[in-house]
Amino acid sequence: MKIGSTDTTPIANPGGPDRKAASPGKTDGGPAVANMPEASASVKLSASAKVLSAAEADPTFDTAKVDRIAQAIRDGKFEVNADAIADKLIQNAQELLGRKTS
Repeated sequence: MKIGSTDTTPIANPGGPDRKAASPGKTDGGPAVANMPEASASVKLSASAKVLSAAEADPTFDTAKVDRIAQAIRDGKFEVNADAIADKLIQNAQELLGRKTS
């Protein structure tokens, strides 16, 4: 899991008060809209949603390993390797900053 900022920009409301609804049969000198289907709303996924979606499709997720770790935590036998966590945090930060590690 990468550590970094997430895009929290709210999605614009396509059906908000600025949208003008076309009434079928209304003629205002423009093209006839009675026979045209209504345009569908546009949907944009945030970066967080894309990451979550990709994670769901990731075949490397090991549910058995998660169960073993959860059981070790419940039993009080799980040990945290602080050095490994620190190394991964530094590696992720360097990747986010565009630096390659060797």
